[in-house]
Amino acid sequence: MASVSVSHMILFIASMLVAASVAGVFTDTVGQLSNAIDDQGLQVSQDVRTDVEIISDSGSQSVYNSAGNNNITLHVKNTGSETLAADKSAINVFVNGQFETDVDVTLRADGVTWRPGTVLEVEIDRSDSPLATNSDHRVKVIVNGDEEVFEFRT
Repeated sequence: MASVSVSHMILFIASMLVAASVAGVFTDTVGQLSNAIDDQGLQVSQDVRTDVEIISDSGSQSVYNSAGNNNITLHVKNTGSETLAADKSAINVFVNGQFETDVDVTLRADGVTWRPGTVLEVEIDRSDSPLATNSDHRVKVIVNGDEEVFEFRT
């Protein structure tokens, strides 16, 4: 009779170890899922609060080649409620569908953060590939998922 209860005890302990392992895996998986949902929620919140507007005048001669250097200069205003980084790595720029890497930004206010209501000057160097004259052109600016398109004629 003692051998039956020892074997039952061993099976009971083994089943408890398996149950504890399964519970640990489920707990870890639920924790990871919860963290992923929190991260996604934060990103969506930032996307919703981010809004920018290109406020440059498309008919102005100061948009393209104003200093004789074939650069495109745009003024982009932070019209959302999110404070953004005034950093060129935080902004994606496309000119006529081509991704631009030679982009400089200058904050038109004191400080290093792009606060709501302030303007960022975006200068796109096109000295290596000037735009065709008497043509229509498009610039797309993307910040935190918010896309703005600016069309102008040279």
